[in-house]
Amino acid sequence: MTDVLRLAAFTSDPAGGNPAGVVLDAGGLDDAAMLAIAAEVGYAETAFVTSTRADEEGLRCGIRYFSPVAEVPFCGHATVATAVVLAERDGPGRLAFDTPVGEVAITTAPGPDGIEASFTSVEPAVESLDGPLLAQLLGMLALTEADLDPELPPRIAFAGNRHPVVVVSDVAALDRVAFDPAAMRALMDAQRWEATVAVVHRRNAAEFEVRNVFPVGAIVEDPATGAAAAALGAYLRDAGAVAPPADVVIHQGRHVGRPSLLRVHVPEFGGITVSGTAVAIPTP
Repeated sequence: MTDVLRLAAFTSDPAGGNPAGVVLDAGGLDDAAMLAIAAEVGYAETAFVTSTRADEEGLRCGIRYFSPVAEVPFCGHATVATAVVLAERDGPGRLAFDTPVGEVAITTAPGPDGIEASFTSVEPAVESLDGPLLAQLLGMLALTEADLDPELPPRIAFAGNRHPVVVVSDVAALDRVAFDPAAMRALMDAQRWEATVAVVHRRNAAEFEVRNVFPVGAIVEDPATGAAAAALGAYLRDAGAVAPPADVVIHQGRHVGRPSLLRVHVPEFGGITVSGTAVAIPTP
């Protein structure tokens, strides 16, 4: 029987953050087995460590991520959860995860709330989001163009997954977001948006609150999304909304009762670094 660890990432409270499954010895599992385990776990994603070896930089792991319905190219919160488990087992230090989207560098270190893991995304990119597709997406989110922050236009940001990023001008619009999960899933599949749609409110220059739409299985909204946090960092740099090097804080999960905190470092060039903790979820 496969041993599945369960952790909440981007929180120090098991009742907060984003739950992730972690399988440390998945080398003998095929795609169908990993998908079946992820479906049984029922979390947004479960991470599967398919190989491990030591090199001059530390431990290098092959890793894959599955939602309950499909493989996901990259998952930030499951990356943090896996890194924390490995650091608790082997001691903090450097890690490298070979993911389906490329190498992701990770550091782990003791912090006030336990081990903190920081991953640096692959090279990010930002592309346009406008015209009929934007109008369709806004309508499906119960938003209009009048709700948008005029200084931060909608874009699609990539830092491992492609995330539509829609920034609204006030928190009332963020709170009002509503959508039909099946219709949104169909749009996301058609556009190959394999992770989340990020709806963002800028509290101030360094603090943001985000809702991440993620209709998969019984889940409709993600309480903490590391990959989307990295994509948001890339978006903010591209939009000139931060002056790199810059640090921002992302609040997420209020709308689903699992508050989370993600810290994002935006360098002048290259990948975006996302940091957080993880804590074991007690089993019944």
